[in-house]
Amino acid sequence: MIGPAWVGDMVLSQPLLAQLVQQDGAVVDVLAPAWSRPVLQRMPEVSQIWEMPVGHGRFGLAERWRLGVALRSQSYDQAIVLPNSWKSALIPWVAQIPWRTGWRGEWRYGLLNDLRVLDPLVYPRMVDRFMALAVAIGDPLPVCPPPQLRIRADQVERALAVHALQRTRPVVALCPGAEFGPSKQWPPAYFAALSQALIERGWVVWILGSANDRQVAATIETALSQAAREFCHNLCGLTTLEQVMDLLQCPDLVVSNDSGLMHVAAAVAPERRLWALYGSTSPVFTPPLAKAARIFSKPLACSPCFARTCPLKHHACMRDLLPTDLLQRMHQEGDL
Repeated sequence: MIGPAWVGDMVLSQPLLAQLVQQDGAVVDVLAPAWSRPVLQRMPEVSQIWEMPVGHGRFGLAERWRLGVALRSQSYDQAIVLPNSWKSALIPWVAQIPWRTGWRGEWRYGLLNDLRVLDPLVYPRMVDRFMALAVAIGDPLPVCPPPQLRIRADQVERALAVHALQRTRPVVALCPGAEFGPSKQWPPAYFAALSQALIERGWVVWILGSANDRQVAATIETALSQAAREFCHNLCGLTTLEQVMDLLQCPDLVVSNDSGLMHVAAAVAPERRLWALYGSTSPVFTPPLAKAARIFSKPLACSPCFARTCPLKHHACMRDLLPTDLLQRMHQEGDL
């Protein structure tokens, strides 16, 4: 399988891998970006991981060609290509894999010989579009279980110890980042107001994210009262992806933008409450699939726009999601 370039999409590919193993007894190898190795290692369906030699957005024809030639010796029967780009379909073609499956996109005629034409009304969710590639054209869509990532208790305890985290009080994890762009981000002041209210109710706050999220996390932390900061742990940029996945198994509650970590949180603890914040993106297309997940959004005429930044400059789709309203919803659901 040629894996996607984003954390959330990689998590959403796990049901497809499980289906391939279950229905065909397939041995599944995955070619994906190097960053995705920790995620794929939590999927027992993956046999071997090949690292994509070029980064996202870079063509790298020579590197792709060399890898394709190297993969010929593996004698793969089928390649399932999840990205829609022309370059993602090149390596399986160079590798001379006889059956190359994927959705039509960027003129991939010839590179893919099992080319599917997408009807978004038939497959409204990304996970459905992935799952459809496991069956022949026209066959019914298999039942799609929620993604699940394998978590080991000893690794969780190690991550807690490394970051000196305790669970003597209820824990809420905040995931305030979104690699795609600022249009998907709830305002930092709203995260801070939610954090302040929860800390005053006896909770501890963990802020999780990458180094790219340090600024927004620092803004949240600074907006808290001096007394509340004692119960806020800003871990953005201080953890590995492996540690974040382990730590996301621990909280009693998670509040997240529509992001990769949202899907990770749903996959590592599907019975735990997760509040997913949607504005510029669609909760129909990429919802968290865990049973206990809840969507917090207010549809507007201009949303979802799927833009990286708000085209209208008001960001109302996220600014209208008030923290007081979210707290009220949490009370109604029995989370507080």
